[in-house]
Amino acid sequence: MSRIGKMPISVPAGVDVKIDGCCVTVKGPKGTLTKEFKPSMKIALNDGTVTVTPATDSKADRSFHGLTRTLLNNMVVGVTQGFKKELEIQGVGYRCQKKGKDLDLTLGFSHPVVVSDNDDITIEAPSPTRIVISGIDNQKVGQFAAEVRAIRPPEPYKGKGVRYVDEVVKRKEGKAAKGKK
Repeated sequence: MSRIGKMPISVPAGVDVKIDGCCVTVKGPKGTLTKEFKPSMKIALNDGTVTVTPATDSKADRSFHGLTRTLLNNMVVGVTQGFKKELEIQGVGYRCQKKGKDLDLTLGFSHPVVVSDNDDITIEAPSPTRIVISGIDNQKVGQFAAEVRAIRPPEPYKGKGVRYVDEVVKRKEGKAAKGKK
């Protein structure tokens, strides 16, 4: 059995969890999340804790046991605290600027790149070289951050581009000059 899957999920005060078969709805102070899980996972709510158990001992059910528990825990954390990813921009002349609901990125292209936030995601630009992406759904926040990073990923020679705040970019040495004869 999965060690992660066996751990119960404590439901804090102010969070409402509704289980309707294999569909789980979590409502909290930051919003509401609904997700449908595999019917082979038995999800139960008892005394303020949610537990997940596999229906059978098959390999497929065992492999989804920990995943189901982690997704449920992310739903509870998302509606209470939320998730955020921070990106930083490095490079001469590279910057970002928030204009209404749009993020205007100047990343060395011949044109500025405009990225719009949606209902699930909020974008902030506290400084011209920093982007903060936040929301209640961990998957959507991570996906949106990856899409923004993919516009100009960090290159290995000078390190210019968009990167996560804690990301380490391996640097390469430039081309060595050929010796004179």
